[in-house]
Amino acid sequence: MHTLGEWRMPQAEQVAGEAEQWEEAVRPAPRIAVLVPSYNEEVAIPRVVAGFRSALPEATVYVYDNNSSDRTAEVAAAAGAVVRREAQQGKGHVVRRMLADIEADVYVMVDGDDTYDATAAPAMIRLLLDGRLDMVTGVRVTDAAAAYRRGHRFGNRALTGIMGAVFGNRVSDMLSGYRVFSRRFAKSFPALASGFETETEFTVHALELRLPVGELPTAYRERPPGSHSKLNTWRDGFRILRMLALLVRRERPLGFFATVALALATLSIGLAVPLLQTWLETGLVPRLPTAVLSTGLMLLSFLSLACGLILDTVTRGRLEAKRMAYLAIPAPDFRLPPR
Repeated sequence: MHTLGEWRMPQAEQVAGEAEQWEEAVRPAPRIAVLVPSYNEEVAIPRVVAGFRSALPEATVYVYDNNSSDRTAEVAAAAGAVVRREAQQGKGHVVRRMLADIEADVYVMVDGDDTYDATAAPAMIRLLLDGRLDMVTGVRVTDAAAAYRRGHRFGNRALTGIMGAVFGNRVSDMLSGYRVFSRRFAKSFPALASGFETETEFTVHALELRLPVGELPTAYRERPPGSHSKLNTWRDGFRILRMLALLVRRERPLGFFATVALALATLSIGLAVPLLQTWLETGLVPRLPTAVLSTGLMLLSFLSLACGLILDTVTRGRLEAKRMAYLAIPAPDFRLPPR
């Protein structure tokens, strides 16, 4: 014979299950925007637009033309994309404009060179929404030497290693151009870079605010015939390295200026030791300019350390302000797309 409590338990579970189903049904589907910064990609851009329209039929594909001298804008529009223009040259300027102009809940950002796999986008979006993440990076996987040149591969690993040592080792492909962002990330990202170093800024922003991030291996292929890369290995590599150094100075000022202070102090002591030995032996300081230089270097060392201490306090305040701006945007709560 069943007791009243035994009858109530399955009934309560049924009500809870129905409530969960109803809540899932009334959740809105996310607005998805595919952002494609493009410069002279007449050959590749139609394939990119077609690929993402097929993989994400519910999404809107935006192509931002960055002063192309070919028919990039025309062929993108013919392929079904919403085409807009950004006059300031450089990928960073285009990214800043796209994230400011476009209103969406999920942002898929991809290069317009048709080297990334559009079919991976639904899985990246599901990972973002299911895990309530703020950034998912498409980690490039390829066997094609021409798609991912050895110099680029080495540079990416080196820069990613430096970034991981400073900001935390949670990202394995810092320079990937295939990413999915939450609205929280997109609308709190300052976007200060001007060129290809914008990917570095994405990664540092996520790690510095300790945002939840994820990665998904994605196929990476060669550009289509007739399409040419605008990336210069050495020039853009040095620009990215310079950007990383500036970000370290800006986000880790105490460590940066303490390192400078230590170098100056070491040099000062190295110059002072022979002078001290001479003074102890003769009671004279015959090399007065060296003594003045050693003293000046030590003063600069203390000044550098003081700057680091002051800027560390300022950076802490900036970090709190960025965190509050991030938290001011509602957390994602959407119905997941079908598998």
